[in-house]
Amino acid sequence: MEAGPFRSEPATGIIAAQPLQGERLAGDPYEVLDPEFLECIDPVGWVEKLHTGCRWAEGPVYFAEMRCLLFSDIPTQRLLRFDEQSGTVDVLRAPTGNGNGNTRDREGRLLSCEQGRNRVVRYEPDGRLTIIADSYEGGALNSPNDVVVKSDGSIWFTDPNFGIISEYVGNKARQEQESCGVYRVDPCDGSVRLMVDDFAMPNGLAFSPDERLLYVAESGWLIDPKLGHEIRAFEVGDDDSLGDGEVFAEVTPGIPDGFRIDCDGRLWVGAGDGVQCFAADGRLLGKILIPEATANLTFGGPKRNRLYITATTSLYATYLNVTGVQSP
Repeated sequence: MEAGPFRSEPATGIIAAQPLQGERLAGDPYEVLDPEFLECIDPVGWVEKLHTGCRWAEGPVYFAEMRCLLFSDIPTQRLLRFDEQSGTVDVLRAPTGNGNGNTRDREGRLLSCEQGRNRVVRYEPDGRLTIIADSYEGGALNSPNDVVVKSDGSIWFTDPNFGIISEYVGNKARQEQESCGVYRVDPCDGSVRLMVDDFAMPNGLAFSPDERLLYVAESGWLIDPKLGHEIRAFEVGDDDSLGDGEVFAEVTPGIPDGFRIDCDGRLWVGAGDGVQCFAADGRLLGKILIPEATANLTFGGPKRNRLYITATTSLYATYLNVTGVQSP
């Protein structure tokens, strides 16, 4: 058994040995659209490709105590681990039920969205699996996509139907929920509550640093160009109720996928051309240009200033002059 908040499955093995420093991308990866973006990037930093060979990489989550990053490869049903000190990648767990988004709870345990098994699960330190949510009002969930944890211990996740309309990233099935919603799991009794039901395809989500706002990505454009490709912001009440969502920013090209927030409230968003950085007032400040469509990202490293980026087949990273708001 491994020490720490998760345990490896047996006989995983290293699948790719990488040098401590990855492959440096050629050219200038930063597109500056506002002077504020210059304060966020490191002038001597660069973007590195750390690993490749995935089918669709998603869901990065950082474990500071073990100096490693976990991330999903959805079609191959693998949870991969990048060791920050050795630069190697190995398979931590397989199969994963087409695992997608990952995060950590307030105790540092791994939470994962298994979109092929229509559920959100938690991995206990001893390797046991606890089902957090797999149904609502008697019907199976669609295909949980991304998950975050609020400081009160409540678990929030999005539930589009990507995993039940495709055999590639899930299992085709009849949709049992009336909507593709955003849900909250109560930290005391485990009850599941539908918080928002008017998204076409809710995707990434994150709280502002003070948790007074919940941001949720609308990715409906991916299946129908008439649908949205924006991030909406919801005011969060003292009882965790949500106000009416307002459009925070439209994201193009492609769709907003996953995103994370730095300590000054800026959103770093996965999009079709890389990572797009938005100020807290919705201004697009700049972009980190990635040669593949970008799915998710997270802050890591000992100083939480290393941005890890999962983009289609590969894992990328760069150092920034900002630090991320992270779970423990």
